[in-house]
Amino acid sequence: MESLGDKLKTARERKGYTFDYIGQETNIAARYLEALETENFAAFPGEPYLLGFLRNYGEYLDLDVDELLFLYRGLKLQEQPVPIEKLLRSPPRAPKVLLISFLVLLGLALVGGGVYFFMHIPWKTDTTVTTKRSAVVYTLEGSSLERRLYRGDSVLIPLEGNQYKIDLSNLGEAVTLQAPMGNVILDLGQEISVDINSDGLTDVRISAQDFVRNDPGMGVMLRFDVSTDRGMSGNDPDAEGLSPADTVIPAPENAPGSASQVIFTSSNAYPFTIQASFQGYCMFRWEILRERDRQVREERYFTRTEELNIQAQNGVRIWVSNAMAVKLQLTGGSRTVPLEIGGTGEVVVANIEWVRDNDGRYRLVLNRID
Repeated sequence: MESLGDKLKTARERKGYTFDYIGQETNIAARYLEALETENFAAFPGEPYLLGFLRNYGEYLDLDVDELLFLYRGLKLQEQPVPIEKLLRSPPRAPKVLLISFLVLLGLALVGGGVYFFMHIPWKTDTTVTTKRSAVVYTLEGSSLERRLYRGDSVLIPLEGNQYKIDLSNLGEAVTLQAPMGNVILDLGQEISVDINSDGLTDVRISAQDFVRNDPGMGVMLRFDVSTDRGMSGNDPDAEGLSPADTVIPAPENAPGSASQVIFTSSNAYPFTIQASFQGYCMFRWEILRERDRQVREERYFTRTEELNIQAQNGVRIWVSNAMAVKLQLTGGSRTVPLEIGGTGEVVVANIEWVRDNDGRYRLVLNRID
């Protein structure tokens, strides 16, 4: 029967993947992937990490996760030595009847002693005081903050003269933070960009550095980094990079076979954020349009529960291998709306961009490209 490590190695080599490539795709360090294949379980900080990485690695390689867990448990049983006293123990010499009688008498004696104890010993009031940890409020000062937080703790984010509070509300399978714009859910090693004041710009990036699933007593190491993308007003059409003459194209005539959806209309163009939540396996590509100082084009293979935030000033082009594998919503100008781009199994290419009408007004539109 093929061992756990051989099964993982065979599946990886069949796909032609390296540890570094898979590490980038799954957010699992290459040393842990190699440790799983060599069955070096001592390399992991704890069994919850090992089991979580094994599940994610198996799903990524399209293997039967239940079979991998079965093989792992078999290896753990083999590693446990048989106590020497069990190997050397001789058969009992006393007749079985005498042994049973002795155990019955011992049980009756213990029960009688317990009854006597509770009847003759006076009860005393338990004066033990359990110390309850008080919630702590931290303040982000400077460009970053890294702290171990526990349920109920908070972080204050100063921004443009105001303070926004982010609470750690739950520690379970994932980390749940309560922010002014809604809940933020993080997995181990994941980083999410957050627009706290809903102005269409990323204000802070939050990452979960260390926590144990379903063990709130351990807390979570969180890192908060002030975004370097701030500095532009979301309602100023003449801000740098947002000049209508340079960055917003005239509204095009709908080409045959294209689908156009108007998202916002406004007297000016302002930055916006696209938030993508992946419901299954999906190849996703995005490209920033018409920004002179920011040439961004990326492509990644995403898995279920992953999230992505894309900030843009003028437009974004997206390519999706399965339109129903990702849920999209757009935030800009203190408004958030869902985006419908296609059906199950449909490959979609679309532009989300500002266009200018003949009367000088602007429309943020979604144009599908067939």
